[in-house]
Amino acid sequence: MDKTFSAYAYRRPDMSELNREMDDLLSGFSHAGSASQQIDLLHRLNRLNNHFVTAATLCQIRHTINTRDSFYRQEQAFFDENEPLFDSKRQVLYQALCASPFRPQLEETFGRQLFALAQKHLRSFDDRVIPLLQQENRLVSRYDELIASARIPFQGQTLTLAQLDPYTADPNRQVRRAAVTAKFSFFTEQEPQLDQIYDDMVKVRTEIAHKLGYADFIQLAYDRLGRTDYDPEAVAGYRRQIIDVVVPLRQQLERRQAKRIGLDQLLFYDEGLKFNRGNARPQGGEAWCVEQARQMYTELAPETGRFFDFMNRSQLMDLPARDGKASGGYCTFIPDYKAPFIFANFNGTSGDVDTLTHEAGHAFQVYESRGYELPEYVWPTLEACEIHSMSMEFFTWPWMRRFFGAATPKFCFAHLAEAVSFIPYGALVDDFQHRVYAQPELTPEARKQVWHELEQIYLPGRNYDGNAFLERGGLWMRQGHIFGEPFYYIDYTLAQVLALQFWQRDRQDHPAAWADYVRLCQAGGSQPFLELVRLAGLENPFSPGTIARTLKPVMDYLNSIDDSSL
Repeated sequence: MDKTFSAYAYRRPDMSELNREMDDLLSGFSHAGSASQQIDLLHRLNRLNNHFVTAATLCQIRHTINTRDSFYRQEQAFFDENEPLFDSKRQVLYQALCASPFRPQLEETFGRQLFALAQKHLRSFDDRVIPLLQQENRLVSRYDELIASARIPFQGQTLTLAQLDPYTADPNRQVRRAAVTAKFSFFTEQEPQLDQIYDDMVKVRTEIAHKLGYADFIQLAYDRLGRTDYDPEAVAGYRRQIIDVVVPLRQQLERRQAKRIGLDQLLFYDEGLKFNRGNARPQGGEAWCVEQARQMYTELAPETGRFFDFMNRSQLMDLPARDGKASGGYCTFIPDYKAPFIFANFNGTSGDVDTLTHEAGHAFQVYESRGYELPEYVWPTLEACEIHSMSMEFFTWPWMRRFFGAATPKFCFAHLAEAVSFIPYGALVDDFQHRVYAQPELTPEARKQVWHELEQIYLPGRNYDGNAFLERGGLWMRQGHIFGEPFYYIDYTLAQVLALQFWQRDRQDHPAAWADYVRLCQAGGSQPFLELVRLAGLENPFSPGTIARTLKPVMDYLNSIDDSSL
């Protein structure tokens, strides 16, 4: 019988012993006399790698579940220091792989993607930058702990950011306004610390880039993310498509929303309320939602039934918002147990169901590809990962009545409209980071001005109703990806466009669309992004016209609905 997550054993790695074993195996790999010897040694190296990653992942999960746990806080500090050191061993392996006299045989066995990723890693890492990488890790941990520390007084309660969010969609406008004000009062209070953390991050990342021979951090970030088949120029062209095509659609949807909730003008604190009589909400709490999901995934497909049974039986989900818990949601993978793990902050809104299906999409993919021997192939690059998650949100639509009952039409309309409206925001986050890292000398005030100027392009007409922090360009401070995973955000928009293609195909031919989706998940990271897009029968989002063609049936669907009656 599978172990439950609580029984997964954590032990801090003995770095001296691990390094000795790694060095012995790496030496053997470099001096191997045949491809078969190198293949065997690579498998042994990967098993050692997985032991380290398992410990690091268990620490990360348990630290984010309770950032106040002193033991795992200390262990996280250990990994902040030692992960860059361990990466240097992977660097030696990649050098030996790329220089191997048996490379043709190795490519035949493992495919070319391993070598493409190895070459990106070789360019983006060097032992000389390890102290800077350690500093970067410490800054990320500082941000995570600062956000998790939020204790916001509201209506006689003390709430975390996640617990406060439901009030930002309250049908009472004064409650919404008060909740949004309280939320950003926290960010205003922490603004000097957040400015300092990010300023230090920009400087240390730029220094890393310069030491590695890059002109700036931008291309280094692309290389870190394993982007082998597109570049910043392609992304810039894609953002221009978004400005031309999606920004006007977002404005159209905002006008409909204002009319629907009885307002002449939509203000920032109104954006969370989608319907005049309140948003769709799940009809039960965490355990009830998990049971609905179990039934849903049993009915969706045999593969998803097996997957979710494993997740549920092994207690591989931590879902409710709690005091001291890190913000946001994620899915990760624990290699030695071949187990995904889902982390969330349920707060009683429709976002709980979105998060569950989204993170289950990630978890299903990695469950389907967990048999890969190469750690590089268990996950694809991040923009491909987000296809799995965002598409799962739509493949589960036929079961949303289980969660929302009579409010299901509300949920589906809002979900699809938000999928369109999100895309310009995602592009804004990306454009902001390109501009910040192209000008690392900018002051914190100048960075906020950049954000403010970009808002006029991507979110024209947004009205902050006099909130000084937001009007001077502070909104980006709530977006953890900007701090912890630089340049990992355009990925969501690319995947959203592709998931909307799956939405349309699923409505036309579910069996064919589902078969392509499962094939995509099972491919893991064995191919680069655009090859995975082709494998799934999807249209390249960078190609001119793709966004317009993708969004036409979406807008036709939304325009066919009398949303004033919802």
